[in-house]
Amino acid sequence: MSQLRSGGQILVDQLKIHGADLAFCVPGESYLAVLDALYDAREQIKLITCRHEAGAANMAEAYGKLTGRPGICFVTRGPGATHASIGLHTALQDSTPMILFIGQVARDQGEREAFQEIDYRRMLAPLTKWVAEVPSAERLPEFISRAFHTAVAGRAGPVALALPEDMLTERVVAVDSRAYQRVSAAPRSEDMARLADILSSAERPLAVVGGGGWSLQACEDVLRFLEAWNLPAVTSFRGKDRLDNRHPLYVGDMGIGIDPKLAQRIGQSDALIVIGPRLGEMTTNGYTRVVPPVPAQRLVHVYPSGEELNRVYQAELGIVSGMGAFGKAAAALRPSAPVRWKAWAAAARADYEAFVRPVAVEGAVNPSEIFAWLNERLPADAIYTNGAGNYAGWLHRFHLHRRFNTQLAPTSGAMGYGVPAAIAAKAVYPDRVVVACAGDGCFLMNGQELATAAQYGLNIVVLVFNNGMYGTIRMHQERDYPARVVGTDLQNPDFAAYAKAFGFWSATVRATGEFAGAFDAALASGKPALIEVITEPEAITPTATLSGIRKAALNRT
Repeated sequence: MSQLRSGGQILVDQLKIHGADLAFCVPGESYLAVLDALYDAREQIKLITCRHEAGAANMAEAYGKLTGRPGICFVTRGPGATHASIGLHTALQDSTPMILFIGQVARDQGEREAFQEIDYRRMLAPLTKWVAEVPSAERLPEFISRAFHTAVAGRAGPVALALPEDMLTERVVAVDSRAYQRVSAAPRSEDMARLADILSSAERPLAVVGGGGWSLQACEDVLRFLEAWNLPAVTSFRGKDRLDNRHPLYVGDMGIGIDPKLAQRIGQSDALIVIGPRLGEMTTNGYTRVVPPVPAQRLVHVYPSGEELNRVYQAELGIVSGMGAFGKAAAALRPSAPVRWKAWAAAARADYEAFVRPVAVEGAVNPSEIFAWLNERLPADAIYTNGAGNYAGWLHRFHLHRRFNTQLAPTSGAMGYGVPAAIAAKAVYPDRVVVACAGDGCFLMNGQELATAAQYGLNIVVLVFNNGMYGTIRMHQERDYPARVVGTDLQNPDFAAYAKAFGFWSATVRATGEFAGAFDAALASGKPALIEVITEPEAITPTATLSGIRKAALNRT
C-alpha cells in the first residue's frame, strides 16, 4: 500500500497478510491504535478479550500448539507484560510459535522510568527466541515479518515486540511484506542410511517420539516407519498424542510417574531413536534414564535445530530435520532382513496395557476409573488440557490419546494453564469436545477465565479435582520433611457455586458412580460446564498414599 496509514493500521494489515485469524488480549491504553485497527478487521481477525494477561498469553500459546501457526497476544506495558511472561516461558520450553505484542511508553519518554516503563529487550531475552522494540512505523512490516519467520523457524518458539505508543499513532507510508514462509531442514540420504545401519544391528531398540513441530501427516509417516521396523515407541513428557496409545507398538511415556518396568526397559535398550524431543529433565528423570554426555545406548537424535544436538547428549547420529521432512524420509525406510526384537516389543506393550488398567485408591472417588470411563465415552478427537499438579498424573497415565492434537499440557510445568488452553482449543475447534483438567490450586490461578468462556459461548468442560491442598508440594514435603506440613493446605470456595456465578452449568461429584451422569449432563447442558470432583487427600498418586510416603520417610530417618 502507498497511502498514509497509522502504525496500528500497518500492524493489523501485516497480521492479515500473515494469515492471523485469532488474537487474545487484555486491552490497554498503550496500544489503543491497534485496537482501533482491529475494529475494522473484525471479520478477518477474531479478538478474544481475557480477564488476565497470563490467561491471554496461555491461550495464545495453546493456539500455537494446536495450529502450528504463531499464537497472537496483545498486552499493555509494565504489569501487562510481566503477567504475560508466563506464556512466553511455556512457549519457549514447549517449542511453541507465539508472538507477544506489548504496548510501550512513547519514544520521547524512554529511559526516564516513565509510567510502567520496562526495557523488554533485557527483561524478556531469556524467555524468547527474539525480542525487539519497533523504532518506527515504517519498519513495522519488516519487524512483524521477522517475528513470524523467527517464531516458526527451526525449533519454534516465542517472539516479543514492544510497540511505542506514539509509533502506533504516527501516520506514514510503509511497504507491506509478503506472507511468511516456513523454512525447514531435511535429513540427508546418508543420515537415513546410517539410521538403517544402527537399527539393523540393534537387539533391543526403542523410539522416543515427542517435542514440537508435528503435524498429522508427520505423525502418520513416523507411525509407518515404526510399523515397517516393528519398533516399539514411547513418547516424551506430555507428548502422548503424537502416537495412537492403542497401537501395539506404543509402550508408554517417559514423563513423571513412569511405569517402573518401562524405566527398566529404557535402561536395557541398546539403541534409542529419539524423534523430536530435547531429552529434557522431565523426560529423562533428571538426566538419569539416559545418562549424559555419552549414553550407554547408541543414540540417534532427530531435532529441528542444530543448536540442541549434542548440547547435553552426544549422539552417534544427529539429524537436523523438521518432523515432516524426517517422517516422509523415514516412512520409506525398510529393513533389509527380519528384525530380531519382536518379543521385546510385544513384552513392552503387554507391560503398558497392564500399567493403564484402573487401580484401587483410597476414598470414594477413583480418578483412574473416571479416565477409563472417559476413554470409552468421548470421541477420538476430544481435546484434554491441564496445568501442573499431581492430579495430572492420573490423566497422563490412564487416558489413552488416539489422535494428534488432543493433548495440551505445558512441559514447562506451569500451573493455571488448563482453563485458558481449553478456551483457546474451543475457539479453534468449536465442534470438538474440550475437557480442562485442574487441581484446586491450579484452577484458581486462572479461574477468572471462566468469564471469557461464558462471554464467547465457548462450551468447555472443566474438571476440578479438589483435595484441599497443593498436592504435589505436600507430597514432596512428606517425602523430604515428614510430618512438618506448612504452606500447602488450601481453604477453597464452593467451586460449583463459583462456576454457576459465571453462567456455567455445574455439579459436585463425591463418588465415582456419580461422575458419568454429571458429565453427560454437562455435555447436554448447552453451556460451558464445571464439575468439582472431591478427592481423598490420601489418594495422592496412583501408586502411593500420603501416609505411606510419610511412613517411608520417617523410617529412613
